Amino acid sequence: MHMELVLASQSPRRREMIAWLGLPVSLAGADVVEEPLEAEGPLTMTIRLARAKAYTVAANVRGAWILAADTVVDLDNVPLGKPRDPTEARAMLCSLRGRSHAVHTAVILYHPRIQQELGRCVTTQVLMRPYTDAEIAAYVASRDPLDKAGAYAIQNATFRPVARVERCYANVVGLPLCAVAALLAEWGLSLPVNIPDLCLTHFNYICPGPDTGASL
Repeated sequence: MHMELVLASQSPRRREMIAWLGLPVSLAGADVVEEPLEAEGPLTMTIRLARAKAYTVAANVRGAWILAADTVVDLDNVPLGKPRDPTEARAMLCSLRGRSHAVHTAVILYHPRIQQELGRCVTTQVLMRPYTDAEIAAYVASRDPLDKAGAYAIQNATFRPVARVERCYANVVGLPLCAVAALLAEWGLSLPVNIPDLCLTHFNYICPGPDTGASL
C-alpha cells in the first residue's frame, strides 16, 4: 500500500530516525510553542503538543498523512521540556541526577483531507546515573542539552547520562519506532524493516520486545 507521509518536525533526531524506516517521507517544520499550560501534567502536555504540530502542518498539507511527535520528561509529574537557556539546562540536569523519571512521547498520524486521526503514547522509565557537577558543566557548555526535553540526549557518547532504561530506548531519543510502525500498520502499511534490528544497529540496544504504546 502506498502512503504519502509528511513528518511534522524540525528535530534532526526524528528526521534521521524516520529515514531508517525505508519510506519516502517529506519534511515540514511545525512552529508550536512548547510550553506547559497552567496546571497541565506531562502526559496531557505531550499529547496536546503532538496534536498541535500535526494540525499546524495540516494547514498547508491536504493530500498526505502527517506524522507528528512530542516528547516530555516527567519528573514527579512535573513536565520538563526543552530548556530555555544554559542555566535552566543545568538546573534540569541537577534535578534529574541519580533519580528515576518517565519519558512520554505522543505520536499522531493525521490526514487532513479525510479528517482521520490515530495516536499512540509510549512511556519509558529512565534512571539517571550520579554524574558530577563538572560533567554537567562540560555537557551544558557543549550546548547539546538546549534542544532536548529534560536537557539531555540519552545517546550522547561523551556525557552518557543514563544508567538504565526500561523498555523503549528509541522513545527516549524522541521517536518510538514500534509505535510509529503500529500506527502505519493500522492503515495497511507494512514496513520493509525490523524495528529491533534498527535499535541494535543504531543504538546498540537490545530491544526486550516491541512497545507500541497506548492508543489515544
